[in-house]
Amino acid sequence: MSYCVNPACSHPENPDRAVRCQTCGSKLLLRDRYRPLKALGQGGFGATFVAVDEPLPGKPICVIKQLRPASTAPHVLEMARQLFAREAKTLGKIGNHPQVPRLLDYFEGDRQFYLVQEYISGQTLKQQVKRNGPFTEYAVKQFLYAILPLVKYLHENEVIHRDIKPANIICRDVDDKLVLIDFGAVKDRVSQTAIVNPQSTGETAFTSFAIGTPGFAPQEQMALRPVYASDIYAIGATCLYLLTGRSPKRMGYDPMTSEILWRQHLCYISDSFAEVLGKMLAASVRDRYQSAEEVLRALDVEEHRDSLAQGMVSQSKTREAPTEEETQLGNTNTAWLPPAVREAQLIRARKANKKQKATQLKNSRDMTEGLSAAPTSATRFRTQTLAGGGSAAGSGETLDANGVRLAYGKGRKDFADCDLVGLNLAKAHLAGANFYDATLDDINLQGSNLFNANFGRASLVRANLRDANLSKVYFVNANLERADLRGADLRLASLSQANLRGANLCGANLTGAKVSDRQLAMARTNWLTVKPNGKRGLF
Repeated sequence: MSYCVNPACSHPENPDRAVRCQTCGSKLLLRDRYRPLKALGQGGFGATFVAVDEPLPGKPICVIKQLRPASTAPHVLEMARQLFAREAKTLGKIGNHPQVPRLLDYFEGDRQFYLVQEYISGQTLKQQVKRNGPFTEYAVKQFLYAILPLVKYLHENEVIHRDIKPANIICRDVDDKLVLIDFGAVKDRVSQTAIVNPQSTGETAFTSFAIGTPGFAPQEQMALRPVYASDIYAIGATCLYLLTGRSPKRMGYDPMTSEILWRQHLCYISDSFAEVLGKMLAASVRDRYQSAEEVLRALDVEEHRDSLAQGMVSQSKTREAPTEEETQLGNTNTAWLPPAVREAQLIRARKANKKQKATQLKNSRDMTEGLSAAPTSATRFRTQTLAGGGSAAGSGETLDANGVRLAYGKGRKDFADCDLVGLNLAKAHLAGANFYDATLDDINLQGSNLFNANFGRASLVRANLRDANLSKVYFVNANLERADLRGADLRLASLSQANLRGANLCGANLTGAKVSDRQLAMARTNWLTVKPNGKRGLF
């Protein structure tokens, strides 16, 4: 199909090889080489079309951006020409960057202006959110690490984008890189007063085209005084959309400070990340991060804050008094040993104790069979034996959340075969714990540290494992049906034969994980999902 770009045409669709529009008579082949195929989007001052470059071998696809002046008055045409030249110059200067569409051509015809750009195949972040739902905190951090170096490059080239938003960021299909598009609102050196319609009330004829998008543009930009930090604000507002699926302007504003009232919509993100977002979204330029590099440094500090705090906690526990379990097992002499040696000795003592209890239980059963003529005595003997030995870990044992945290804090790591259904263990530290064959359906382990834990044959149906540290975790034959694993760290995890039907792996890091393509085909993934080979993108 050929598409007519005349804005006044009522029926722009035409046959493939048509030379002129059958409705309005306009030429369909722009500059005698570009044939528009369909409209990508239209607004008050322009439109975008997919086209083919017919003279080139293979007829490659390109994008044609048409700038439509609001009137044919000479001063308006001159203003449009300046805006057109500004965007062409900007794209020509920065178009060598792999995350910016290349400028292929530009020309003027019939009082309209055209830019020809590289076609980027992929979905915008707005489309991603509408399809897969809001991003996790981890996924948004990955977005920031991907977009901020590009914005830093733009600012180093004296370019302020002024319209950063989810609809202007495409995840490219071929390599899953984020590409920033639509540079029509970039800041130039032309005085704003030079392009004001003298008959108007003081607003430019291209206000919505040149300023940006409400909700994503800060107040100084709306007042036509953008600075580099204006783009930082827009990135912060984009983060709000990715986390909630709602435009920031729908969250409301503080009438005194003009700050977006976003915190009440994001109560589930960490305080440290909320602090970073708050500074990105500061209404006053003075209170905001001044550069992309500052935000990246703040993210690095925020990312390592939890691990540093955990390290301090670990150091404080290297010289603690004997635990209750150690006292019961007679291992009080391990209290002042290094943690690794202490744990090894405790495991050996625990195994020896279980073996002894198993022997006692076997002897009690043998005696019970010989006391069938006196059932009352047999029952009393069996009860006394079990009461004296205590129950082994697991065996269908039911614990509450506080019980699990307390037991782990006292050194217990064996929760095999336990019933832990529906417990709230968010942000728990359970590294190295054994949950083999345990029932953990509907459990909340969001943000928990489960490094090197054992979930073999465990049931984790609908479990919340968002943003959890699951590095080197053993999930072989586990049931993770409909589990929420968004943003989880699954590096080097073993997922062989695990049921991943309906599991949400959007934004999860599976680098080095043992998992098959067939398993992953049953799960939900997106462009932020890191594949086992370390590359990002849909499976």
